[in-house]
Amino acid sequence: MFTGMTFQTLDAKGRVTLSQKFRDELGESFYVTSGFNKDYRSVQIMSCEQFNRLITQIRALPAKTAFQLQYILISPATEVSANAQGRVQIPQALRESAKLTKDLVVLGMDTRVEVWDKEVYDAFMEKQMQESFDDALELLRL
Repeated sequence: MFTGMTFQTLDAKGRVTLSQKFRDELGESFYVTSGFNKDYRSVQIMSCEQFNRLITQIRALPAKTAFQLQYILISPATEVSANAQGRVQIPQALRESAKLTKDLVVLGMDTRVEVWDKEVYDAFMEKQMQESFDDALELLRL
């Protein structure tokens, strides 16, 4: 299970450093693809096992929905590995789609890791706190 948050910098070659903990959980190679949020874009990283699970789930959906998700999540996916310094190359198309600039937030999100541009993440979290937080706590009965 991925948990935790770090602040990282995107280097000139489009790489981001992942923590040793995340790299250990992801395995030697893993997938980078588009994030799940359509309004606040990010990049997600998942193990090969988790990515294959996602593909299986997409294939089980009605054809039209599966077709749409293949374009959004499967086609931009790239299998990558971390280099000796723990840096992972994020493909240019994904960097552009998620508007990744220099300052990044790397989040552990249960079955995946998300990489956000810090400004986009801050805006997303502000919206979450205003719109969803109280409702979510009510469902959890906290």
